[in-house]
Amino acid sequence: MEAMIERCAGLDVHQETVVACVLFGPLDKKPKTSIETFSTTTTGLLALSDWLATLQVSDVVMESTGVYWKPIWNILEGSFHLVLANARHVKNVPGRKTDVKDAEWLAKLLRCGLIESNFVPSEDIRDLRDLTRYRKKLIHHRTSEQNRIHKILQDANIKLTSVLSDIFGVSGRRILEAILNGEKIETDGLRKMVDWRTKASITDIAYAINGRIRRHHRDMLRYHWEHMGYLEQTIEELEKQIDQLLSPYRKEVELLDGIPGVNKAAAATFIAEMGVDMSVFKSAKHLASWAGVSPGNYESAGKKKRVKPHKETKH
Repeated sequence: MEAMIERCAGLDVHQETVVACVLFGPLDKKPKTSIETFSTTTTGLLALSDWLATLQVSDVVMESTGVYWKPIWNILEGSFHLVLANARHVKNVPGRKTDVKDAEWLAKLLRCGLIESNFVPSEDIRDLRDLTRYRKKLIHHRTSEQNRIHKILQDANIKLTSVLSDIFGVSGRRILEAILNGEKIETDGLRKMVDWRTKASITDIAYAINGRIRRHHRDMLRYHWEHMGYLEQTIEELEKQIDQLLSPYRKEVELLDGIPGVNKAAAATFIAEMGVDMSVFKSAKHLASWAGVSPGNYESAGKKKRVKPHKETKH
């Protein structure tokens, strides 16, 4: 294989240690090898950075092993050209599995230019990605709590969901709070709770909330209600942070928001996952494949078989 990089390093990353192998020397000769093991603490990673700088390393490659690559990336970013390799694409020959040989194999592949780097966005985009992904998780948790409230109401013979399209709207929340507080809901009081835009009549709503609610039901409703309120408050705070991080990308958000079916929340997710620099992708087809919406090729003996799109792991 033809060498392309004079001084490069391969890192075999683990939770507590990282094995580094540096290959250096003229491209037309067999390279010299230097191997060291470092701790993954900040002190150890700074020592790794100094060691690589001493050997005048220009390119460094590591596998995308869980989240263990991130501390190393944070320390080395800006000082070297970093390559994050897909572990499935750089597997070594079976029977040659040691930490040292893994690091050496990565360095050899990098020296010959045979490793294609995974997409790792800039730091601000990575921060935005963390926030949007966490927002998605919290929205799922909030939906779960709402479903549990639905279940408790049915168990208590309260058919509020039959007369209100959304029991967590303005009218539904007022009625639920009154039920949680153990209030006796009269017709006049109910009329004040129900918003004028509600289609159901006061009589139908009164019949629907006439159930057999016990102390246990109220306790369970309160647990779910308070947790749901906490989740909503946290989601609101996340929205503010996301909006702040999107300040430099207002133009991109407006362009994405103009696409039918894409709102501002979806636009924030697109930017968080893909970034705004499309030059990192070779083509639109490459982007579709990276996003996991493009099926692969499986052809053997002249026959093409059906292949489902592969869901890639995003870092």
